[in-house]
Amino acid sequence: MALKHRIILISLILLKFVIQYHLISPVYELQRDEFLHLDQANHLAWGYLSVPPLTSWTSYLIKIARNSEFLIKFFPALYGALTVLVVWKTIAALKGNLFALLFGSCCIMFSVLFRLNGLYQPNSLDVLCWTAIYYLIIQYLNNRQPKWLFYIAIVFAFGFLNKYNIVFLILGLIPALALVPERKVFMERKLYGSLLLAIVIILPNLIWQYQNNFPVFAHFKELQATQLVNVNRWSFLRSQFLFFFGTFPVLIFALYALVKYPIFKPYRLFFWSFFVTIGIFLFLRAKDYYAIGIYPVYFAFGAVYISSLLENKTGKILKPVLIALTVVLFLPVYNIAFPNRNPAYIVDHPEKYRNYGMLTWEDGKEHALPQDFADMLGWKELAHKVDSIYRQMPDPENTLVLCDNYGQAGAINYYSKLGIKAVSFNADYINWFDLSKKYTNLIRVKNYWERGIELETTGPFFKKSMVADSVTNSYAREHGTTVFSFINAKININKRVSNEIASEKRKKNLPL
Repeated sequence: MALKHRIILISLILLKFVIQYHLISPVYELQRDEFLHLDQANHLAWGYLSVPPLTSWTSYLIKIARNSEFLIKFFPALYGALTVLVVWKTIAALKGNLFALLFGSCCIMFSVLFRLNGLYQPNSLDVLCWTAIYYLIIQYLNNRQPKWLFYIAIVFAFGFLNKYNIVFLILGLIPALALVPERKVFMERKLYGSLLLAIVIILPNLIWQYQNNFPVFAHFKELQATQLVNVNRWSFLRSQFLFFFGTFPVLIFALYALVKYPIFKPYRLFFWSFFVTIGIFLFLRAKDYYAIGIYPVYFAFGAVYISSLLENKTGKILKPVLIALTVVLFLPVYNIAFPNRNPAYIVDHPEKYRNYGMLTWEDGKEHALPQDFADMLGWKELAHKVDSIYRQMPDPENTLVLCDNYGQAGAINYYSKLGIKAVSFNADYINWFDLSKKYTNLIRVKNYWERGIELETTGPFFKKSMVADSVTNSYAREHGTTVFSFINAKININKRVSNEIASEKRKKNLPL
């Protein structure tokens, strides 16, 4: 790589990091899902009910660094920067010039990736793995060296251990390969050797899934029943456009070039793969962001093709304009898609958010704030109030803190100053109860819509019960969540909890 190219690439990556750390207003806290992923560091395993194990390994590194918020934001930002790097390498593999390298990289950088890379979730690494696999396929098509098949297998395996979503990449590739001459790869012995390598790497997780009655299928079924059923297919397609607002035409150029541009003939399987994969997501009513990993490679194709159209005097003028447009057209998205505005501003200016469908949550209903934004508020308040109540308990060390959902439990565990280990019957927390203690008191964190009869149903089992506090942040998704205090149990709490765990596990077909 020429020195000039290297300097530009490093500058892009540094810019990516700098911008990434300035996209979230200090008024917001960590997001609901992030707490669960961070808590997995305290319960390392080869699998979880909600996600594969790889995120927990990263969480363990963050735990060693005392849960530094800088590191929590660093890893998704790193995966985003590496995605830009892989797009750059892909363009180079397609023989793109400096303009193509810079234009394609800017297209993917100034996009939804800034939003995705702001959250500590498996999604950022998922997009990186999709992009890397597509890049490795291009390298294989360029020289047919078997080593690329093994690299693909390794990246796929780690992508699988990060997020099962990457299976859809393969499901989209297989029929696409069958439609092009490159299908002869199915006769390549090395392909099956690389497949075996991938299976060996993911085998511990498969064994864990088997031992736990394959909770991935139960989780997917629950998603379909509670969230995916509310997914509107038209909204899914609209979101694909909004993810890359302003640069979406580059994707159209890419798809056209894959059919008509002679130099791209060896890569025609990418044309078919795009539509097959999108079709699968549409059929399954997938969440819109599941498909983001498809796109980076197409910006590489589009940038190279557009570069070939601009090899004239007019092109010399248009090239810097196109690069500048990737930034200029990103600005309207910057003002809407990121939690960089005070919640009060969003409530006072709902139309611009409503027009982009951002006020509609996974329940299919419209709310005052975008769901992700509301999921980043109220957590510190909840944790501090639970700490305060915990201190006042007559026997705090034998007090069980039981929450309704994983966000509440994870936030308390993260923000608590007392080392509280809250639990829930929700998500992976059902496996994390410590029943070695003899519990005599209970702090119950209850969703506001389910709090009405808590004193009536639970109170009789304790000598003293009361509503202790609640979340008052009106912008938080957890607004109204109530904290109950139950003191001096008249029953065996451990036995009651153990029975409830067994009941919940039977409902979810989990091993007892």
